[in-house]
Amino acid sequence: MTQAVPAGWRMVCLSDILDFKNGLNKAKRFFGTGTPIVNFTDVLCHPLLSRSAIRGCVTLEAQERRRFSACRGDVFFTRTSESVEEIGTASVLIDDIPKAVFSGFVLRGRPRTDELDPVFLAYCLRSSAVRAQIMATATYTTRALTNTRLLGRVRLLLPPLEEQRRIVGALVRTDNLIVSLQRSLVKQKLIQQGIMQQLFTGKTRLPGFSGSWRTVRLGDHVRYLKTVALARAELDLDSPLRYLHYGDIHNSRSVNLDAACAPMPRVRAVQALSVGHLGVGDLVIADASEDLDGVGKSVEITSVPADGVVAGLHTIAARFDQTVLANGFKAYLQYNPAFRNRLVQFAAGTKVLGITKSHVSSVVLALPPVAEQRAIAGVLQDFAAGIEMLGTSLAKAQAIKRGMLQQLLAGRTRLSHKDPVC
Repeated sequence: MTQAVPAGWRMVCLSDILDFKNGLNKAKRFFGTGTPIVNFTDVLCHPLLSRSAIRGCVTLEAQERRRFSACRGDVFFTRTSESVEEIGTASVLIDDIPKAVFSGFVLRGRPRTDELDPVFLAYCLRSSAVRAQIMATATYTTRALTNTRLLGRVRLLLPPLEEQRRIVGALVRTDNLIVSLQRSLVKQKLIQQGIMQQLFTGKTRLPGFSGSWRTVRLGDHVRYLKTVALARAELDLDSPLRYLHYGDIHNSRSVNLDAACAPMPRVRAVQALSVGHLGVGDLVIADASEDLDGVGKSVEITSVPADGVVAGLHTIAARFDQTVLANGFKAYLQYNPAFRNRLVQFAAGTKVLGITKSHVSSVVLALPPVAEQRAIAGVLQDFAAGIEMLGTSLAKAQAIKRGMLQQLLAGRTRLSHKDPVC
């Protein structure tokens, strides 16, 4: 089906608007000092290539610098990669970098016309429609490859320069919002992590608390519930009994699980006979992880459905004495340095890291009084709520940008002359 061309726009091939050139190949001994060089990783990771994004250097003769020059407004494409998904990824150099060059793992496309906004082209070349064309033209043997002939065939819609700049202005403003939210999210997570370190070690006490802490061995204050090990294929969506799979613990964005409302797989009651049903305050720990970050990942149950919920494959279901560990506080044990470090020491395996009930039981912790635990949990829950709000705002902004890309780059939505240009 032929793509409609909006009024005033034109359909072009990349070979119509860019002059392509292969990059520089040089022996390893020449790298490390000298002239800045645009490399594969720079292009892959940065749609808009700034001076700070280019880390590599190479020693060259003046003639080589002229032949392989990289100038502001140049477009670069990854030329070879282990995956088709990375091939032909584009970025645009937005800074003037004297004497910069580009490597043999990328292709340079130098604009032939002044009627082309390089930043617009960067957005366009990373859009799903253009990426699909680029990947479809790539060749693959042991590595994915593209070249100037293949890239030159890729077609895109090109509006007039002024409209390109208006589109860029709208997308840049959205990108700035996304970057701002990402930075705020990182900042809040670091603050939360720092506060947890202080509160869990007693270095910082909340107002009104000054009593001594006591040291406990978790195994002296816990009862473990029987779990049922079933694969995903053995579960369904219709049975009344809910099932907590370890994969859902790893994928959870929260340390708490509202099992009465959260969408969960189901299991037939006959498959879970004599299995302990989870209750409010139970802590369910994933006993297997593919990396150290996931060791000890857990959720605390905050509500249960009338028909019940059971812990499943690769989980440890722990019911702690609530006079020793308060509800709400248990959810954050996974961030307690003493708890986490102990489990990491025990984690064993090659491809999968594993822990056991005995490992959890062996953990010795210094714990504040239950009232202080509840207060600490309240502070951490407030931080978690703020982080969740930021995450939701970020996801919405990213979804808005995806929609804008589809609408603006296809000309389905047109910006008015009142919209500012970038």
